[in-house]
Amino acid sequence: MNRQNFLGHLALALSLIVLATFIGQMRHWHKRHSPRSERGVSFITVSTEAPKQTINKKAEALVRFRSGVTLAAIKEIAAAHNDRVEDRLEEVEGIAVIEDEDGETAERVAAEYNALSGDVEYAEPSYEINLEPEFSNSASRHNFISEPTKDAARDSERTLALSAPNDPMFGEQWSLENTGQREGKSGADISAAKAWAKTHGSRDVVIAVLDSGVDYTHSDLIHNMWTRPANISAYTDDQLGLVDDVHGYNAVNNSGDPMDDNGHGTHCAGIIGAEADNKEGIAGVDWQVEIMPLKFMSAGGFGTTKDAIECINYVINRKHAGVNVRVISASWGSTAKSKALEDAIRKASEEGILFVAASGNAGQNGDKSPHYPAGYDLPNMLSIAALDRNDELASFSNYGAKSVHLAAPGVDILSTWLNNSFEEHSGTSMATPEVAGVAGLVLANEPNISMKDLRERLLNSVDPLPSLKGKVSTGGRLNAARAVGAE
Repeated sequence: MNRQNFLGHLALALSLIVLATFIGQMRHWHKRHSPRSERGVSFITVSTEAPKQTINKKAEALVRFRSGVTLAAIKEIAAAHNDRVEDRLEEVEGIAVIEDEDGETAERVAAEYNALSGDVEYAEPSYEINLEPEFSNSASRHNFISEPTKDAARDSERTLALSAPNDPMFGEQWSLENTGQREGKSGADISAAKAWAKTHGSRDVVIAVLDSGVDYTHSDLIHNMWTRPANISAYTDDQLGLVDDVHGYNAVNNSGDPMDDNGHGTHCAGIIGAEADNKEGIAGVDWQVEIMPLKFMSAGGFGTTKDAIECINYVINRKHAGVNVRVISASWGSTAKSKALEDAIRKASEEGILFVAASGNAGQNGDKSPHYPAGYDLPNMLSIAALDRNDELASFSNYGAKSVHLAAPGVDILSTWLNNSFEEHSGTSMATPEVAGVAGLVLANEPNISMKDLRERLLNSVDPLPSLKGKVSTGGRLNAARAVGAE
C-alpha cells in the first residue's frame, strides 16, 4: 500500500471511531435525559450509589458543620479542598452544599469532610434519584383529554351538600366513594362524601407537593394552585440569589417555575386538590385548597437528595414569611438513610409542618428494612401504606407494625396528568396524597389545630381492618369523615 492510500485509510478509520464514540454518547444522553415512555410511574426512589459524573455536573456533598463554624470559615475550609460553597441552608442550621472543583466523586468529597471532625458533624454524598416503574397495567384506561365546561361554576362559597360532586369522572374515583365498581368492595373508601358534609377544604390551607413539580396550568388544578401573595417578598437565598417564586420553587434549576414535565407530581397534586364540583374531570380530596408545587425531579425522572432538601428549606422559609403551609406530601423514598434529609424534616417539624411520606413499593417489612424518609422516627412523620379497592394491602406496598402508620387507597387511582389529561396509577405514591388531602380537610375545619394534634387525629380516626392487623401501627385505613368529626 502506498503512503497516500495508507494515510487515506487511516483518516477514514479515525473518522469512523470518532463518529461511533459520538453516537454512543448521544444514545447515553438520550436515555439519561429523555422523558420516560412508560405509563403508570408510581414511586420515586433514591439510588444508594454515588451519582455518575456527567458533563457540567460536579460532585456535591451535604455537610453539616458544627455550631459556631461561621460561613467565612466554611468558605475557607472549602477553598482549602479546592471546593466551593454552592449553598448554605438558612433554615437548617449548619448544613451546606459543597461542590467539588477538581473532579472528585461525591463519596470522596464526603469522606474528606468527615475527616474534619473538629469542624464537621457529618458529611454525605448527594445521591441520584430515579423513578421506579409502574405497579398497574391499567394506566391507559383513563388516559384522555378532558374538555372544560364553559359554564362551570367557580363560586368558592359553595353550599355544603351530601350529594356527590358533578365532576364527570367522579364515579371512577373508588377511593373517595367505593360503590363496588369494577369488582371492588362497597364502602372500602376513605368516607370522603361524609367528610364533605362538614367541609370542602379551604384556600387558606397550603399543602406542598414535593415531587416532579405540578402542571399548574391544568384546567382541573389551576384554581387550587398556590401563588405567592403580593404582600410576601420573593424568595431570596444568600448563595442562590433572588428567586421569583410566583408558582413555587424549582430546585432543579433554581427558579420559581416548578412546571411538571414528568407527570408524577401532577398526579399526586390532583389527588389532594383537583377542583371539585366544576363539571370537569375529577374531584380532589379537598375541593378547595392551595397546592404549592416543589420540583426536585427532572422530566426524565432524575434528581438529587440535595434538591429535595433545598425544597424543604424553601417551605420553611415561606412559612416564616407568613405562608400558611402546614403539610408536605412526599411520594418518594430510599433505603439509604440521609442524615441531612432527616435534619431538614426535623426542622420542618419544629415549624409545625406535617410530613406525609410513602412507605415504599418493595413489598417489604419496613421494620426490618427501613425506607426513608418514611422510616425516620420524627414527631411530624406519617408513613403510608397502600390498599386496593377491596381493602386488602396492595401486593407491592411496604408495611411495618412499628414504622408504617396507616394505609390509604393506592391501586388504580384516577387523577390529573400532563396536557389537561387524566390517568390511573398505582403505588404508595398515590396513597400518600390521600392522607395529605384529609389533613387539609381537618385544617380547613380547625385552622388552629397543632401539628401534633393533627397527626394524632389522623392516626386515631382510622377504620380498623383485618388485613392491616400487625401490618401498620394503627391497624387501620384513613377515614376522612371521622377525622373531621362528621361521624
